[in-house]
Formats: sequence, C-alpha cells, structure tokens
Amino acid sequence: MKRPQWMTVVFALTLVFSVVMPAGAFEIGARGLYWLPSFKADIKVDSGGVAGNTIDLKDTLGVKDESFPSFEVFMGHGWHHLNVAYTPIAYSGSTSLSRDITFKGRIYTASSKVDTDLKLRMFDLQYRYTLLDFENLAVGFSFDVIGQVKYIDGEARINAPAANVSAGAKFHAPMLMVGLGTHVGILHDLIEARIRATGMAYSNSYLYEALGDLSLTPFPFLDIHAGYKIIRLKIDQGDVFLNSEFSGPYVGLTVSF
Repeated sequence: MKRPQWMTVVFALTLVFSVVMPAGAFEIGARGLYWLPSFKADIKVDSGGVAGNTIDLKDTLGVKDESFPSFEVFMGHGWHHLNVAYTPIAYSGSTSLSRDITFKGRIYTASSKVDTDLKLRMFDLQYRYTLLDFENLAVGFSFDVIGQVKYIDGEARINAPAANVSAGAKFHAPMLMVGLGTHVGILHDLIEARIRATGMAYSNSYLYEALGDLSLTPFPFLDIHAGYKIIRLKIDQGDVFLNSEFSGPYVGLTVSF
C-alpha cells in the first residue's frame, strides 16, 4: 500500500471511530514515553538477481543500542478507546569490516570503513473495546480486546566513503494486529498497572508487541509511568529481509482530562 493511500485509511478510521463513540463527556489526553531498548537485528538486501549477505547489524556493522521517544494521543468514552502513536527508531554505527559483504548488489570489501544507518518510523492506530469493567471499586479491573494497525516506514543504508561505495533500501510495511489487554487500578486508580499484547503473522513476516507498566497519579490529570516493552519484527518483502527484536524499559508522563 502506498503511503498516501495509507494515510487516507488512517484518517477514515479515525473519523469512523469518532462518530461511533457516544456523545457526551469523554477522556482525552497525550502521553510521552522514553524507551531504552537493547536490540538485535539481521538484514539482507538483494538487487537485480544478486543475492545479498545476511548481515548482523551489531556484530558486523558496529551498530550500538540507542534510546527513543514515543508520542501518543488518545481519547475514549465508555467501552471505546482510540490511540494514535508515533515512534521514530533510528540506529547508526561505524566500523571496519572483518569480511566482504554484499548489500543491494554492492560489494564492501574486508577492512573497509563503513557507516550504517537503520531507520524505522512507526505509526500506530489502536482501538480497544472493554469487554469487562469492574473499575468502580477501590481495586478495579478491566479487560480489553484490541485491534491495531502499525505502519512501518523503513530505510537501511551502508556507506563506505573511502571506497566510494554506497547503497540504501527503503521498505514500507502496514501490519494489522489483534490482541488483549488488562488494567488494574488500586485506590481508585491512584496506582495503576496495565498489560497489553498484540501481534500477527503474515506468510514470511510477523510483528509482535507487548508491554507492561505501573503508573502513579500524584496530581489530578497527571500520571507517571515506568514499564517494559518488547517488539519482535520480521519483514520479508521483495528484496528486503529484516529480522529484529527490541526490548527494554521505558519511562513516561501522561496528561489526560
């Protein structure tokens, strides 16, 4: 799906959900997270019938762990909840190659100094429907079913300046996921815990995402979060193969009304 078509679908879904939500008072808010994941990733890019090597970004290309922000806006009424989120993931690294590698039809020879960049811009649209709700208690509990669409706008590039060799590959992956979530509130949501997991496998590709966090509400309208998040992503699309995992803690703030 081309990106303009994708944005049209997102807008249409957002409009539909805003219409079906009951009129009246509703929750609206924004959340900012800072994620500190460790990662591992293998990438392979073919070109014109020339097979590329499967390359470990850490061990072969010297790419290091990084930390990223994530931004989210949400609204809800009753049993309906809608979230839109954006997470810009970007890695880079430099090293001298210990062996020859082939990437998108270009050969990078051993001992060459290479610079590597991997970018994964993730756009999320998530709808949650509350099946069970026992929140009007000192210790409350709710259980949700989740439908989520994640659009990944990706790019990988390897550059060897001294050898005047450079190649890059772009890929785009809309992924539909389903899942479950639960929320526990203590002392009328002064302290909260939540767990969510979504995923889907498509032929040779898959995407699984899960998180768990605790939050404290020190003041009205403000939550402080700490949690752990994991994403497992495999893309086998045309000439591009990416197998990756990101996992680690995060902290965040939520403002809601």
